[in-house]
Amino acid sequence: MDRDDAPIGRLLSRREVLTLLGASSAALVTGSAFVLPLRVVRRLSLPSCIARPQQTEGPYFVDERLNRSDIRTDPTSGTVSPGVPVTLTFVVSRITSGGCEPLPGAQVDVWQCDALGIYSDVTDPGFNTAGQKFLRGYQLTDPAGEAVFRTIYPGWYAGRTVHMHFKVRTPAKSTRAVEFTSQLYFDDALTDRVHAMPPYAGKGQRTVRNTADRIFRRGGDQLLLTPRARENGYEATFSLGLQLS
Repeated sequence: MDRDDAPIGRLLSRREVLTLLGASSAALVTGSAFVLPLRVVRRLSLPSCIARPQQTEGPYFVDERLNRSDIRTDPTSGTVSPGVPVTLTFVVSRITSGGCEPLPGAQVDVWQCDALGIYSDVTDPGFNTAGQKFLRGYQLTDPAGEAVFRTIYPGWYAGRTVHMHFKVRTPAKSTRAVEFTSQLYFDDALTDRVHAMPPYAGKGQRTVRNTADRIFRRGGDQLLLTPRARENGYEATFSLGLQLS
């Protein structure tokens, strides 16, 4: 089985959601949907407390241990990966029985392909970038649970829709160390606009869109970024709630 076909994780179950709410009568359950009273929604401090689906790590993760916010540069050469700038902010929270609270000190890793669909520090049938370290790095979440990265809008490669990878690892001193791995996606219409510009356009038209991607179909609609235009690029925020105990 291809590593990109590995099973994903799970969302919280009905029992777990009711436990977190603190009262079984707090939610009206219809199928798999939860309709919450407004007072409960406010108490949960949404949208920070959002359980997301895990997805496969894929074949290109390398634990480089590069502690940096701007991941566009290859530290071995100083070369900056060209592409549309993206400022990506993770907001990581710990889900508790009373709602959620910021999770400081969690390690958030990000890795992605460049504008032409190439990953750094891997040997692949189509490229060999061993020793290069562009578009990789990690940050520790601050007291507000935030970790900020400066990167570029990713390109595409055969067999996948446009995506980015991330991994969150909680400190060993926490109640229970947790490793959460998943992927981030973009609206197809936005990707069409970005990929019509150089250097993306030089690769030609992409072959897979979100709904045709076998991994996106396993919860990708809950992992979509909603970037906002800023200066000559975009900024986006992604909130993630983790259950540590």
